[in-house]
Amino acid sequence: MSRSAWLAATLAALAAGGAGYWAGHGRPSVTVVLERARTELGLWLPPAVAPVPPTAAPRGPVVYYQDPDGQPVYRLEPARTPDGRDFRPVQASEDVRFDTDDDPTPVSAAEPVAAAGGASRKILYYRNPMGLPDTSPVPKKDSMGMDYLPVYAGEESDGSTVKISPGKIQRTGVRTATVTRQVVHRPLRVPGTLQLDERRVTVVATRSDAFVDHVASVTTGDRVRKDQPLVAVYSPEINAAAAQLIANPGFDGSRRRLQNLNVPDEVIAEMERTRRVPMAISWTAPRDGVVLQRAAIEGMKAAAGDTLFRIGDISLLWVLADVPEYDLGSVKIGQLVTVRVRALPGRTFTGKIGVIYPQVNRDTRTTRVRIELPNPDSVLLPEMYAEVEIATGSDTPVIAVPEDAVIDTGTRQVVLLDQGDGRFEPREVTLGARGNGAVEVRKGLEAGAQVVTAANFLIDAESNLKAALQSMAAPPAQTVEGTP
Repeated sequence: MSRSAWLAATLAALAAGGAGYWAGHGRPSVTVVLERARTELGLWLPPAVAPVPPTAAPRGPVVYYQDPDGQPVYRLEPARTPDGRDFRPVQASEDVRFDTDDDPTPVSAAEPVAAAGGASRKILYYRNPMGLPDTSPVPKKDSMGMDYLPVYAGEESDGSTVKISPGKIQRTGVRTATVTRQVVHRPLRVPGTLQLDERRVTVVATRSDAFVDHVASVTTGDRVRKDQPLVAVYSPEINAAAAQLIANPGFDGSRRRLQNLNVPDEVIAEMERTRRVPMAISWTAPRDGVVLQRAAIEGMKAAAGDTLFRIGDISLLWVLADVPEYDLGSVKIGQLVTVRVRALPGRTFTGKIGVIYPQVNRDTRTTRVRIELPNPDSVLLPEMYAEVEIATGSDTPVIAVPEDAVIDTGTRQVVLLDQGDGRFEPREVTLGARGNGAVEVRKGLEAGAQVVTAANFLIDAESNLKAALQSMAAPPAQTVEGTP
């Protein structure tokens, strides 16, 4: 029979339902026949499709019931949809298991697993797949039909260590960081106001009644230099004392009286040299600074003690800042402070804390802090608003970890140590200062250790679950000596 005739007969038999006959009598399968027809005769036929292997039958007890359409709706008991369809039972072998190793192939006790380098690892025992405190020396299944997991030599751990498979570490996004020594600073930012240094303000006044004879061309806001003439005054009391000095040059009481009236020493020396009493005496600026007030007017009468000029030195200013009550513990006298003013964007000035006022404002719950701020080029002015940044903390490097590594329960602080090979150990620590994304660890860690900074809450939850399950386990049976 020719190949064409054979193919025609074969296709006719298939069309007549003869596929079962061919398969039952050891003849070529339908797939083989179609492939031969396509390659040998050049006919266009659909490509052969490999048969799908049968799916393993579900095993184990029913653990829950799922919506028949695959929706994420689950029930612990049999249930129906609103249109009357039954929920699909899910057996133990169909459930997703995240607490097993990545290799699903079961390992028996008689099959040691090869480790890196060719050596084999010995199986010590088998543990419950759900994390229950139950072990077995031989392979077994739990009540749901799940295989107990082997524990190899070197993998055993104490009650606090958590063992996680590499696949689960990757899925949960675990990240670690190295414990280092570093300086921990927390910038404290508070508002402030520039003020004059009270110790650098001077008043020009006479100590006796006087008349203003002449006032220099100086007004409020002008800058003056030390010993620059400001005002000339005539005082009858000063002139009377000067006349006694000239009449009795050896009499020390007259000179002392002029000094008590605040007459400058150089003016007294000029009187003694010229033997003349000037009609008016010139008063000069006692320091470099800015004229804050001018009260002197030519021809006016000034009583003893009246202010003629008020001069302030602005080469050093104060910044008065209000620190919240809960931050007072981190503020110390002598700490460096960075100051910025709105009038000079981009410029920063450095000062230090001079005084912490011993009182808390009852309304704002803040305490005033005084900062001494040099102003060499006199660009800073009193009453300017300032943004104050206080560098709290010590300049000494300390053991520190990222803030994300700390799990704070409110009563204790814990970090998770990465011990390698998927092992994580919770470690209680004592914390100190915080700042720039790090926190000081005063007790519990050493530099160089690895701590978990991401997904640590998931690992901590698993550790707590393990501890809780172990606490519920029955205590081991006591063996009485002499009994089997």
